[in-house]
Formats: sequence, structure tokens, C-alpha cells
Amino acid sequence: MNSGHCLCGAVSYRISGELRPIIYCHCEQCRRSSGHFVAATACRSADISFDRDEGLSWYRSSDTARRGFCKTCGSSLFWVPEHGRYWSIWAGSLDRPTGLTAASHIYVHMAGDYYEINDGLPVFEEDHPSYDFGEA
Repeated sequence: MNSGHCLCGAVSYRISGELRPIIYCHCEQCRRSSGHFVAATACRSADISFDRDEGLSWYRSSDTARRGFCKTCGSSLFWVPEHGRYWSIWAGSLDRPTGLTAASHIYVHMAGDYYEINDGLPVFEEDHPSYDFGEA
């Protein structure tokens, strides 16, 4: 079981199932919403539950997804695709230890011009379909 929360604690959650390895997303939306690229894991939508969610607010960032954040402290927490099969979770919001490792970088064609991607992990110009949990 993994758990996590926002900076102020107005949103706290638990994950009962497996978490996907960490993916570094360099898309423009992730960079703008977080201030840098995002390190995210994911879980099946049925595996997330909330101990506290009174701070949780949603922003529809595109036609295909919405982003969850704490309306009290501003912490970015989630990215949920329209199909709803899984939730991407910002790895920095997880309690330690996570037991997770990084797997790859996606949307590298949108990476900021102020850093290099040179950690030896696989890189993808766009998304990588194997990171979708499929049908829940």
C-alpha cells in the first residue's frame, strides 16, 4: 500500500494496487503546471481512495484529460485521462519509501531548453502506449 498527500494535507490518498514505474513527462502542459518536467507514476482508477479530499480541485487542461490539484496549497497531484482507466500521480506527493524507479522520458520534443536528458533512460518523442494500464 502506498499513500501520499499535498503540501498542506487537505488532500491525502491511498493506493491499494500496483504503481507503474516513474515516467518523466516533458510536455508543455506538465512543465507549465509544475514549473519543470513531471515525475509521475500511475495506478488503476479503482485502486485510489481518499482519506481527505476537501482541498481537491480539478482543471480540464485539454479535451482528453483533467488535472487535480490542492486548491488550498496549490500542489499539483494528478493527471486523469478522459477514459478514466488510470490516474497519473505526481511522484513527489507520495510518502516514502515508494519502492519506485524511473523508466523513461516522454514528450521529449517539448523539453525545456535549459536542461539535458542524459540519464540513459529510454526517450520517446511522444507518449508510450505500454504505460496505459488498459481496461480496469
